[in-house]
Amino acid sequence: MITGFNMSLKRLFDICAAFFGLIVLSPIFLVLVVLVRRSSPGGALFLQERVGRREVPFVCIKFRTMAAGSPNVGSHDAVSSWITPLGRKLRAYKLDELPQLINVLRGEMSFVGPRPCLPTQHDVIAARRKRKVFSVRPGITGLAQLQGIDMSTPEALAEADARYIQKAGFWQDMILVISTLAGRGTGDAATK
Repeated sequence: MITGFNMSLKRLFDICAAFFGLIVLSPIFLVLVVLVRRSSPGGALFLQERVGRREVPFVCIKFRTMAAGSPNVGSHDAVSSWITPLGRKLRAYKLDELPQLINVLRGEMSFVGPRPCLPTQHDVIAARRKRKVFSVRPGITGLAQLQGIDMSTPEALAEADARYIQKAGFWQDMILVISTLAGRGTGDAATK
């Protein structure tokens, strides 16, 4: 369970790691902005409303991986032909997630937590609400993502999210971060 001390330690880690990450990775950000803009028409960033802690909406920031004008749907509902060739590479190496460091610094997200859903994913919201998953900040990575559970299975997702919250602690988060960096898990991949 995320206690007051663990929550404070988690937030301190989030702030320090996100700040450090944004500084160190800024050259990569600039290169990716140029590559995304040159690879297909449209902006480099993809801004999408998501459901955050206490069900407060926020704007999630990612590098754009789909063609401009693609429908605003969850990744598991996306048609793979909408994803640009560069977008496939960004997703494979999770580079599309890097701008979420800004969300972490703002306090809208954490490095580890339940993946944020869309406001239109009513089944996911209901399942998570029932298990009090919205009591924590959503994460860039999470237990469900590493176990290959995506938003297409709301009950299984909410159960994994609730398990994470019950066992959450600073060292558990570090294990999940390292597992993500090592390339484990698939999370919400386009399946159509």
